[in-house]
Formats: sequence, C-alpha cells, structure tokens
Amino acid sequence: MHKSISLSSYVKRRNGLPLGASGSLQAMLKRSFGAGSFDTFWQYWNPIWSYYLSRFVMKPLSRVLPFWLSVIVTFSVSGALHDVVVSIIKWQLIFVLTPWFTLMGLLVVTLKYAQVSYLGYRWLVRALINLSLIGTSFYLTTLFI
Repeated sequence: MHKSISLSSYVKRRNGLPLGASGSLQAMLKRSFGAGSFDTFWQYWNPIWSYYLSRFVMKPLSRVLPFWLSVIVTFSVSGALHDVVVSIIKWQLIFVLTPWFTLMGLLVVTLKYAQVSYLGYRWLVRALINLSLIGTSFYLTTLFI
C-alpha cells in the first residue's frame, strides 16, 4: 500500500464508493463475493479493517519476511484480534478464529501462487466458490480444535 493513501481513498478504491456512502456495504458484499479469486475476495472484504491490517501488520512484515509468509501472518494476527474481541464479549477464552484465519491465509497464498481463477464464471458461481472456501476452511478448522 502506498504510504500516503488515506483511509477514505483506500475505501473508495476497494468499494468503488466513498467512505460512508449510501450502498457501500452492498458494494463491498457484491465485489467481494463476486471476486474471481480468493485473494481478490479478501482485497474487497472489509476495507476499513484491511486498511489498518495492511498499514500496521502486512507492510512492516513484508519488509522482513517473504510476501507469502507476510500474508499468512497477517491473517493470523487478524484472527487473533477477532479471538480477543469475542473472548472479551463472551468472558471466556476463545481460540477458533486464529487457526481458521491462518488456514484461510494459507488458502489465499496457495491459490494465488497456483493462479486459480474463476473470473470467467457468473457472479453467483463465483460467490458460491468463495463461500465454499470460507465454509470448508471453517469446517476443517473445527475438526482439529
């Protein structure tokens, strides 16, 4: 990510709409679920959260780690932060999201390097593929926890 990009510029680039604009949630959902690859799904998903992850986790990590490992660790950090929030809300230690997000990070890297693309399919098929990858990774995570 370019150092000088603002949050609002980042969100507009990802959503196609300015930050806080009417319909921005729908645009994010449509773009992310209709993405033609799993890594593109994550480029569109939750642009506000990804802006901060990119700036404070991914970018510093990529200076010292290979790109693929930076991606996986960034997903792990995101999962850990989600686990912390859920643990606070439930007043109970939760450790499900960290391994799940780590597995999704592995999927992103693997599918990107394998150049897996389903861009040529209709939106609904792409959405079902992206949902299947998310759901299958969650299912696999729960088998081992």
